[in-house]
Order: sequence, then C-alpha cells, then structure tokens
Amino acid sequence: MYEVYLERSAERDLKKIPPDDFDRVISSIQALANNSKPAGCRKIAGSKCDWRIRVGSYRVTYEIQEKERSVKIMRVRHRKDVYR
Repeated sequence: MYEVYLERSAERDLKKIPPDDFDRVISSIQALANNSKPAGCRKIAGSKCDWRIRVGSYRVTYEIQEKERSVKIMRVRHRKDVYR
C-alpha cells in the first residue's frame, strides 16, 4: 500500500478538469495507492523515478518513492499540454 500525495501544481490542474473527466482521473489516482505501476503506465524518459498514466485524454505524471512507499502526483494535464 502506497501513500498518495498531490503537489500544489496537480491540485491546480485538477480544478481545471471538466467534471466528467475529473471523476475518472480521481479514481485512477486513488488506484495508484494499491498498484503504483498499473497496466499501461510508462516510464518518462530521462528521469529516474517519474512515471505517467493515461486517463482518457489526460496524463497523470507521478513520482514513485519505493523507500517511503509513496506516490507523489506532480501534474494532471491534457495530453496536448503535459510535455511542454
């Protein structure tokens, strides 16, 4: 079981998401507590412990800290904006 933390930037991103997508994104983030590397997750190239999951047209980027058993959500953005 992992602890899930939200960065302030992720909180701000979540406020901008439409309500129908918001529910799906939140349930995916909560599922990271049980499985930090779900099916379909991808490692972000060039980083040590950064990962992303796809939730519809949104991407959730997060960092896994194995020692602390924690997942830190860094960004939740639309796919056209997330990698800029």
